[in-house]
Amino acid sequence: MRILVTGAAGRLGGRLVETLAADHDVTGIDLAELDITDFSAARAFVTDLRPAFVLHPAAWTDVDGCARDPDKAVLVNGLGAGNMAVAAYEAGAAILYVSSNEVFDGRQSFPYSEYDATQPANPYGYSKRVGERAVMQANPRHMIVRTAWLFAHGGRNFIHSILNAAREGRALRVVTDEVANPTYNDDLAEAIAALIQTGRYGTYHLTNEGACSRYTMARYVLDQTGFAATPIEPIVSYQWPRPSQPPGYTALANLAARSLGIALRPWQAAVDEFLRREGLSARSSADAQ
Repeated sequence: MRILVTGAAGRLGGRLVETLAADHDVTGIDLAELDITDFSAARAFVTDLRPAFVLHPAAWTDVDGCARDPDKAVLVNGLGAGNMAVAAYEAGAAILYVSSNEVFDGRQSFPYSEYDATQPANPYGYSKRVGERAVMQANPRHMIVRTAWLFAHGGRNFIHSILNAAREGRALRVVTDEVANPTYNDDLAEAIAALIQTGRYGTYHLTNEGACSRYTMARYVLDQTGFAATPIEPIVSYQWPRPSQPPGYTALANLAARSLGIALRPWQAAVDEFLRREGLSARSSADAQ
């Protein structure tokens, strides 16, 4: 199958290209190469390539930046996604759009299912909801994949930030009232690859199993990397002001993909694998000695 992957220079897009290349004819392109906000350019590129499937993880993921410039967020994450969906439809292709847990307001006390009402609490979440709706309206052969709290090899993420602070002896203050599903980039790419093979269009939640607070995740990472004695001060969100306040509880339930036999391992096991491959786990360090 010929597949186009946008955002190929990003961590999810790049991993999707690597994961799919063994079995498919894959073309990866990044936002620097294709301006998805330019409909004519998007249409021309997709028309020339004529893929069977467009995977669209490309996005402006600077959540605080989206709060500072919400119009740009909607243009890139919302209308840009709509452009890709129309271009895919005209070329006879299906489309998969990667969305976010932040399309929910976080006021629920139990995991959100795929068809719970979306009500974003910040501009980034709003821009992703615009993207979801634009894709749904433009192309009936669509998959919406919501995920959360991605951590990946090849760049800085929450895990690296926590460990860097611990190594440098800086005080750690982490929120207890932001809860979601930590998700390993490599596991998500494998799940998406499996999902597109099913041909079952619709909305899906793909995250590693289980949910936790930022505080719990930070504590787990420190305990697994030889920093069990490093203290963390538990705080709440208002004590950590930022331009874009994240929703409180946005754990996602994987009901739809699980019915197709697609489920990701528990987040703790995924973090363990990430740490091992990065050479960061206490066990990895001991083995290296």
